[in-house]
Formats: sequence, C-alpha cells, structure tokens
Amino acid sequence: MEASLSKIDLKTEHKSLYSAPAKDFALVEVPPLQYLMFDGYGDPNTVADYPQAIEALYSLSYTLKFMSKRAFDRDYVVGPLEGLWWARDMNSFVARQKDKWSWTMMILQPDWIEKPHLCAALSEVVMKKGLPGLEKVRLERLEEGLCAQILHVGPFDDEGPTLERLHTEWLPAHGLTEAGRHHEIYLSDARKVAPDKLRTILRQPVRRVNAAG
Repeated sequence: MEASLSKIDLKTEHKSLYSAPAKDFALVEVPPLQYLMFDGYGDPNTVADYPQAIEALYSLSYTLKFMSKRAFDRDYVVGPLEGLWWARDMNSFVARQKDKWSWTMMILQPDWIEKPHLCAALSEVVMKKGLPGLEKVRLERLEEGLCAQILHVGPFDDEGPTLERLHTEWLPAHGLTEAGRHHEIYLSDARKVAPDKLRTILRQPVRRVNAAG
C-alpha cells in the first residue's frame, strides 16, 4: 500500500504571510486566499456571537480536514484563527471601544476545498453537535494585495500605539494609505498563553497614494 501524501501546512507554504518582524512594519504581497468566515458585531468579550463563531469555525475546519483526508488522501494542518476588524469611526477602534466594533473571524482553507464540501461538513456537524451559529459560516475568497504587517507581542489591548504609529507615521512616510480592513492573525492560543506572551500578526492592506482607486 502506498504511503499517504505528507501533511500540508499552509502557514509554511505562505511563510512570508505568517511571519513578520517585531521591530518595524514590512510590506508583503498577499495572493487571493479562501477562508471560512463568520461575521459579527460588538465586544468579543461579551457578545454571544463571538464564542459561537470560534466554535463553529474550528468544528467545520476540522471536519473539512478529515473529509479531505478520507476523500482525497490530502491531509493538512488547520490554520490559526484570524480576524478582520473595523468600525464606522476608526477612532473608536484605536481607543479600544469594543462595543462599536464589527468583525469577521476566519480560518484559512486550502484551494481544493469548495462550497459543496462545506455543505457536507455543515450537515455532519449539525448532526453531531448542533452548534448555534453554523448557518452564519461561509466560504469566501479574500483579496488583500499589498499589505503592511508587523508582529505584536503582548496583550491585545496594547496594540493601539502600534496601530497609531502605522497610520500616522509609517504609511504617510512610505507614500501609502490604507486600502482594506485591519487583519489580525493569532499565532498563539489566548486560552493557553499568558497575555504578555501572545504573538499576533497585525496586517493592513495598503495602496500607493498616487495609485488609482
């Protein structure tokens, strides 16, 4: 019997996207990538949607992983949790007024996973667990293009000064402006890692100031 294909790690295949310097921002070109996504609004520490989003995304991601292994003999590592964050007034974002935030939590999926596979995974998870919020999960391709990113080490609530420096100093100094939603990649499990040890990539889609659009 032939040995199965080795397990694919999407973080390794996209190494420049899942690693970043901690001292200063770096520019990366992000190709179109597809994710399982769940939209919500409000303080992630208090709204019911947020833990539902996390549980639904992980349950479906692992179900899809095992389906892929059975159906295609293609195994892969489930990626880290990621999130898009924004607010009508970005000052409320920098000031950490979380009750005014909108968010999309997401987990990266390999290209061979398609919507029919998600439908099958949804049916399986509904039968086994019946989790709330499953109907809010979708499979969607995200196009970010040119992005600035940096590694933040420490509590989430300490991100403000870094983000302010990005928007008020670094982007203008490099002839860039924001062109999409603030993106966070959670390399650490906040349930298991002390707040001062948390590693989070902060990413901002950008465009040249003199570029069209």
